Amino acid sequence: MLDDADVDEPDTPDRHERDTAFTAFVEQSSPALLRTAWFLCGDAHRAEELVQHALVRTYAAWSRASRGDPLAYARRVLVNLRTDSWRQRRREVLRAPEDLPDPGGGPDEHTVTHDRDELVRALALLTPRQRRIVVLRHLVGLPESEVAAALGVSVGTVKSTAHRSLATLRAALSQPEPEETR
Repeated sequence: MLDDADVDEPDTPDRHERDTAFTAFVEQSSPALLRTAWFLCGDAHRAEELVQHALVRTYAAWSRASRGDPLAYARRVLVNLRTDSWRQRRREVLRAPEDLPDPGGGPDEHTVTHDRDELVRALALLTPRQRRIVVLRHLVGLPESEVAAALGVSVGTVKSTAHRSLATLRAALSQPEPEETR
């Protein structure tokens, strides 16, 4: 949370440099954070809100966050915010696959739509904790140690949860589509 000292601070060269660095960070990392947030909550609007809150908290701690890996810091804040909001709601519903933010590039449109739909349906089978681990480990591509640090669990928990989650996903994705959904 921003305190009054941060808000009332006059424009100084240090603040200008900090703001410039943070602005560059936001421009570079927002798409990755938004995609991660969407996979965590399944709703484009909630994902945007989570990213905004995570960026506000990251800005408030920018002097500390920028010393290390600011993206990892923002991602940790994002996951913590998602956990907090899940605890408040206690229910999650993944939205339609067309809500998924575009990852950029030139994807094959019919394959992407079908794959997104399958992925969303499979992710909906996982518990919130399993989904967070799968998203951070396999969709964001973080190593197990970073996922463990981001979620505040042990590396062993990440490994075992990911193993069980992937088995669930494999089973769901290997089942043929029912005739009425084709």
